[in-house]
Amino acid sequence: MEFIFLIAILIMSVVLHEVSHGVVANALGDPTAKNAGRLTLNPIPHLDPIGSILLPGALILMSMVTGGGFIFGWAKPVPVNVMNLRGKYDSAMVSLAGPGSNIAIAVVFGLALRLLPLADLNPALIMVFGYIVYLNLLLAVFNLLPIPPLDGSHILFTFLPRSMENMKFMLSKYGMFILLFIIFFFFGIIRVVVGGLYSLIVGTPLF
Repeated sequence: MEFIFLIAILIMSVVLHEVSHGVVANALGDPTAKNAGRLTLNPIPHLDPIGSILLPGALILMSMVTGGGFIFGWAKPVPVNVMNLRGKYDSAMVSLAGPGSNIAIAVVFGLALRLLPLADLNPALIMVFGYIVYLNLLLAVFNLLPIPPLDGSHILFTFLPRSMENMKFMLSKYGMFILLFIIFFFFGIIRVVVGGLYSLIVGTPLF
């Protein structure tokens, strides 16, 4: 049952993340995601078989067996045509919308954990809300890393001066290798950051 909850929470969190990109892009002049039918909370159009189901499912099972590890997943990126965006910083706003939605979800459910008598209503809600906060903070922090193809790289590239085009080229070329290196060797640092944010919002240590 816990496994099913985790998969469901992760799927809905990444779906809201991607829909937020599309909603903001549409508001700023790019209807590409809307025309592709991606401004829907129905998870089916957003699911990536590997990133949304197989990989996170395997990682969750491993973490339950070993008592450690990390949880990771993704949905199909919503299509965005930056040529349709009107403002200089619109691309950054579209990119920020995804992690921003995850932070908003984490804050809402985290404050509910902190302020509402959930234990009196149903003790299981504490676990469910805790996972919602944790997974959404993890998605937000991870996606804000300034490494392609993550959202943080698009935000960084929006503000990079032309004199730093070489950095942009290098990150675009080697971003996936850098990202894999971080996942395998520095993911613990990300979890520490997520744990600190969790404690700040909820008022209690992470699990």
